[in-house]
Amino acid sequence: MSTNEGKPKILILATLSGGYRGADSTGQSHLEYPPNTYILPVMSAAIFRESFYLKAFERGFDGIIVMYSGTDSPYKGESERTAVIVNSAYELMKKQEIDLRRLKLAAICTVCVRPFLNEVNKMNELLGQIGPLQHKTPAVQPVR
Repeated sequence: MSTNEGKPKILILATLSGGYRGADSTGQSHLEYPPNTYILPVMSAAIFRESFYLKAFERGFDGIIVMYSGTDSPYKGESERTAVIVNSAYELMKKQEIDLRRLKLAAICTVCVRPFLNEVNKMNELLGQIGPLQHKTPAVQPVR
């Protein structure tokens, strides 16, 4: 049994109209990607505020890939809105001195197996080179 302990964690926000279908196609092709990858299927990446990305880093993720369908999105304005949010997240990352390469926006189509694998493997390789983030442990809230 393999363990991911000590390995950098990668979060993928995968839109149902793009990245998630690419991940599904990868699985159906019986291809593998690093086990330290966590895929969160979402309707639209534009629903996440800039602060979401910083909180994800604070809570233990070392890299985030936003995989969406780009201009092929079925939602009007999603690709533009997502790009604006990610650019704003970059500004917050700069203020906290977080390497901007830890957040990646990638257009992935529904059958994009190779591009999906490429993005995940590139992020995994990058995190292997630059190392994990020095995570701040969130304050534990008392149970009431």
